Amino acid sequence: MFHREGQKIILTTFFSVCVIVVLAHFYIAEPWVKYAVQILALILLIFILQFFRNPKRVINKNFNDILAPVDGKVVVIEEVAEEEYFKDRRIQVSIFMSPTNVHITRYPSSGVIKYSKYHPGKYLFAWHPKSSEENERTTVVIRTPKFGDILYKQIAGAMARRIINYAEIGENVQQGEDSGFIKFGSRVDLLLPLDSAITVKLNQKVVGGKTCIATTSHEDEES
Repeated sequence: MFHREGQKIILTTFFSVCVIVVLAHFYIAEPWVKYAVQILALILLIFILQFFRNPKRVINKNFNDILAPVDGKVVVIEEVAEEEYFKDRRIQVSIFMSPTNVHITRYPSSGVIKYSKYHPGKYLFAWHPKSSEENERTTVVIRTPKFGDILYKQIAGAMARRIINYAEIGENVQQGEDSGFIKFGSRVDLLLPLDSAITVKLNQKVVGGKTCIATTSHEDEES
């Protein structure tokens, strides 16, 4: 299946590729040039289809774990000063998505949306240290039962030109459900309480809605 955000571009690409293949067949005499054009057009279509794929996943929802919001690789684990919402120090876990990753953003925890804001900005490479503050991005805060307020950012990369964010203030959301989409290369930052027990390592590959990023260090049981 394919994500709804890709429907328009998939259809446009499909019809464009069909036109290119037909035109190449009738109007390019040199066989190797004709086949090269047709193969490149088909490769483009395959790329678009794989980019907007929407794998269905069984989510084991629980309040004690923060799940990966996206597929990708962990590129940052560090304590930082968060100045937009908390105005205190948090543990930041950043996940980089290459163009070959699934680009669906999922809610890392169940809870209530307390804050959701879009920020226009630059298109630095997503791995650039300043991309968290200077690139086009959205900031979302979820109030969770065990971690309190947690924050995540969808950050555009050098190839990304549109961030889709479904989170609305006051909405009750469920862990693992779609929270948005980032078109092409990008990154997501998670900002968690300092007492969160981080369960991933740098350069580890994670799967959205499946990999545990952090667990609560509190001893109390889920009610």
